This record gives sequence, C-alpha cells and structure tokens, in this order.
Amino acid sequence: MPARPMSRTLRVIIWVLRPLLMVITRRDWQGAEKLPEPGYVIAVNHLSWTDPVLFGHWLVDHGIAPRFLAKDPLFAVPGLGAILRATQQIPVYRGTAGAAQSLRAAIDAVNEGAVLTIYPEGTMTRDPAGWPMSGRTGAVRIAHATGRPLVPIAQWGPQQILWPYARRPRLFPRATIHVRVGDPLDLSELGDHPTEAQIVAATERLMDAITDLLADIRGERPTTPRIDIHTLGTPRTSYRPEEER
Repeated sequence: MPARPMSRTLRVIIWVLRPLLMVITRRDWQGAEKLPEPGYVIAVNHLSWTDPVLFGHWLVDHGIAPRFLAKDPLFAVPGLGAILRATQQIPVYRGTAGAAQSLRAAIDAVNEGAVLTIYPEGTMTRDPAGWPMSGRTGAVRIAHATGRPLVPIAQWGPQQILWPYARRPRLFPRATIHVRVGDPLDLSELGDHPTEAQIVAATERLMDAITDLLADIRGERPTTPRIDIHTLGTPRTSYRPEEER
C-alpha cells in the first residue's frame, strides 16, 4: 500500500516515537491484506490512553496517516490541542448540537480519501476483563453516508503498558501488541434511507465483529454481558454554540 500524505508535525512525531516503540513493544499484526483502498473507516476497540500512539504505529507502518475522531476536550489541552489540529484530528462533540458538525467533518475527510479511525465505544472500555462495550453509531453512519468500507479491527496489548484509566505505565517486560483486521462490514442491507433501528443493529454487528476478532487473539470468549455505554455518565464536552463563543 502506498504511503499516505502526512503533515510535517506528524512526521516529526513519528521520527521521535517509532524507534522507541520498536524497542518497548513486540508486534503481532495480522490481516492487513484485507484493507481496502483509501478512504474508508476503521473501527477499533479502545483499551488504554496509549492506544492512539500504539495503534498509530500500526497505521504508519501500513502507509496510513493516523487520523482519529477524538474527544473535543482534548483540543482544549495546551500543547496537545495544537498537535491534534496540526495533524488533522477531528473533534467529537458528543451529546451536543455540535455532534452533527463532527459527523460532517468526518464524512468530508473519508470522501477526500482519508482513512478515519474511530473508537466506536467512544471511550475506554469499562469492562473489568477488557472486552468491548456496546458501540455508538457514528462509525456506521459515516461509512453508510460515504459508501466506503467499514473495517472492524481488534487490538490487544496496550493494556499491558497502561491499564484503562491507570496512570503508571509498565514498559517492561515488553508488551506484544496484537492487531487483527477483519473483513469489511456489509452495510448494503441498510439501503438509502436506513431507520434508526437498522443503524443500531448494524452497530451491534460491528461490535460483534470486533469482539470475535479479539476473542481470536485472546483464545477465549467473554463470560459476562456487554456493558451498555448508555448506562455510563454524560460525556464531558467543551462545545459551545456559535452564538456563545
């Protein structure tokens, strides 16, 4: 796969981080031959604050410029926000009128040939064993609106470096970062004007596919019901309508 255009800021980050990641991790990456031509949507489970860096390593080594949907409060963090904007990450204004703005920006990016990575859970898993929770519908909506593939991917290993919501990383012994790429999801049954119930059902199929890929990595199946993200707290946001800015 040919290398995708990357910003100068992103190239500097890669130059700094990639040698370190090659030292502190082992890599078990399988299934990249299933990736379609850009643009398309990747949906991957969210395990750790280290995910963007570790999954970004996988993206870069497969010629893909990392481009994520990211929680909008991150863009307000001094320094980090400037980096996110310089590398063309897309803020997500969850639970606000700005959510439609985020959706339009994501659709435009994919239509322009970007490979857009989405954590469909919208946050790190709260499952005690690290299994995926239920998903939000954004990944399905973007793929359907653009007519581009939706690729489920599972990862396992970032939690060895930093468990969800933990603050102290564990760099040694070296963690093996497992990545499994699944077959693109068939969304043809949604038709031109899907109902909300159809979108939700397709999202459930997406989370099933990611869970199956993760089960293949781990050699086991979940033993408890999937956590419903809608039972979690209201997401934080820094979104303000135009008239309030």
